[in-house]
Amino acid sequence: MPADGLYEILDDRFRTERCANGDSRLEVLHAGCRWAEGPLYLPAWRQLIWSDIPNDRILRWDEATGTVGVFRTPAGHSNGNTLDRQGRLVTCEQGNRRVTRTEPDGTVTVLADRYAGKRLNSPNDSVVRSDGTIWFSDPDFGITSDYEGHRAESEIGACNVYRIDPGTGDVHLAADGFEGPNGVILSPDEKRLYVSDSRTARIHVFDIREDGTLSDGKVFAEGRGNVHFDNIRFDDEGRLWAAALDDSVHCYHPDGTLIGRLRVPEPVSNIAFGGPKNNRLFITATTSLYSLVMSVTGAPRL
Repeated sequence: MPADGLYEILDDRFRTERCANGDSRLEVLHAGCRWAEGPLYLPAWRQLIWSDIPNDRILRWDEATGTVGVFRTPAGHSNGNTLDRQGRLVTCEQGNRRVTRTEPDGTVTVLADRYAGKRLNSPNDSVVRSDGTIWFSDPDFGITSDYEGHRAESEIGACNVYRIDPGTGDVHLAADGFEGPNGVILSPDEKRLYVSDSRTARIHVFDIREDGTLSDGKVFAEGRGNVHFDNIRFDDEGRLWAAALDDSVHCYHPDGTLIGRLRVPEPVSNIAFGGPKNNRLFITATTSLYSLVMSVTGAPRL
């Protein structure tokens, strides 16, 4: 893929802020998944893990050798993966309808599987604040069929975003009114929570109050055409990068303007920054894992 085919400049700031000055080609790291999501770079091991949801496994790519192996199977039809502030793996398991944490000894702790006594739908993505608070999205993607989980009726009857209290472990309703809440990410200063809603093609932003509750929120970005946002990530200049499914990867300026796109040959599900300098963008797209060493750097790992 030539450079002019990889980077699409929609606003001159995409050029002047050097967003299009990285690799001229996407590198294919792995192919052969059914539906790849949840990339997470593990700095201590120089490895990337990601979920192959229909195949019910988490795969692992080693940066030093380029080899790929199975990290975990079965994996509860896992989707999003992240790290908490102690370096422990937090995973949204669509099939098991829960959020879990993998302890240093390999045991798995269930962090959330119910709200108000009712089973969660199919947790999708999560983010951990520096004080240990966890927010996670809970659409119904894993219960609408047996492809990415297990077909079932929703006990809650809605698709929401929840908050896990770091002190008590209690699960609180954080935000509702979504049709398909998907990616969740904190602003670099941890003062705002961003949530993508795949079915409405919108990215919402909420202010976080001192007690951890959210403001009413507003729409930060809205897609057009075939855009259905999945997960979202920040770089260290406050630009928001969004996996936009059939429309590849979007880059939004902090003022909400779409300034550029990265064209990917398959529908994009998730993205994650990683590598030793945190400037390598990993992209899961349908059957494949791609990477791109960029001239921008991901938001600092706290």
